[in-house]
Amino acid sequence: MSTPSTTSSPSRWLRAPDALRRGPSVASAGPPRPRPRGAWARRAPLLPALVFMIVVTQLPFVGTLVISFMRWNALDPGNKGFAGLSNYTTEFTDPQLRSSLTTTVVLTASVVLVSLALGLGLALLLDRRFRGRGLVRTLLITPFLVVPVASALLWKHALYNAEYGLLNGSLSWVWSLFGSHNPPQPDWLSQSPKLAVEASLIWQWTPFMMLILLAGLQSRPTDVVEAARVDGATTWQVFRYLTFPHLRRYLELAALLGTVYVVQNFDAVFTLTSGGLGTANLPYAVYSTFYQAHDYGQASAEGVIVVVLSIIVATFALRTVSSLFREETR
Repeated sequence: MSTPSTTSSPSRWLRAPDALRRGPSVASAGPPRPRPRGAWARRAPLLPALVFMIVVTQLPFVGTLVISFMRWNALDPGNKGFAGLSNYTTEFTDPQLRSSLTTTVVLTASVVLVSLALGLGLALLLDRRFRGRGLVRTLLITPFLVVPVASALLWKHALYNAEYGLLNGSLSWVWSLFGSHNPPQPDWLSQSPKLAVEASLIWQWTPFMMLILLAGLQSRPTDVVEAARVDGATTWQVFRYLTFPHLRRYLELAALLGTVYVVQNFDAVFTLTSGGLGTANLPYAVYSTFYQAHDYGQASAEGVIVVVLSIIVATFALRTVSSLFREETR
């Protein structure tokens, strides 16, 4: 007696329903699930803000970019037209404008580096526990909260004034301790104009650097530091081999963000020296070219250069922030 074959013939398999041919998982599947909402549906609430930002920021920049290629001086209205790259060529060949570009680089580099060094020292100080640390931290942050114009006016009248300023008053007091009645009374703004501008900006931006570096110090793993101290590492060795490598990303971030803001500084230069004595930077050159020379094309070209420099630095700053976030999420 022959046993029935357990294998199905090809003809029977072809006659099977489509659901059985696809397998049991498809056959037992329920009704189709609704498709997830698209990315635009989730981002739709942000569209008004995006449109507002485009209208407020991008359209004026596009207008400035177009004007930068034009020959447009209000004092010579008949000579108006397309100028090509002549405005940008003038920017890099004219001695006065080239000097403003050099002053911008020197001013930004000196302010950022000195503020970074002072901010690192203050952050290391505030990372220790001592009585009144909260009050000291608040007082050190205060200069960053002062309005830039008010800060410049404070330095101009309360500190730098040759007749009643604090600096010359301190010199008179020190000289009087030694019985001298003829102390030096320098005019700080005329004798050291660049140093005067740099000092006011360093005072203003050091707290900003300190806050970023203090946040980096407080994110440092304490168990590694304690283990190094147990192994006999000195304070300098802990700073050199543990603290400083950990703060590298924070130092880069503070330097880049500080550069973005300081390169656009206008208040201190305008208030302290009015751009005289070799202190005119690019933002002040834009102001002077637009409101004094009434050369709208040249001023627009200078403004575009400032924006491009800021975007380049901001790109590196955003990359540094992204790398910090990636390190924190590991």
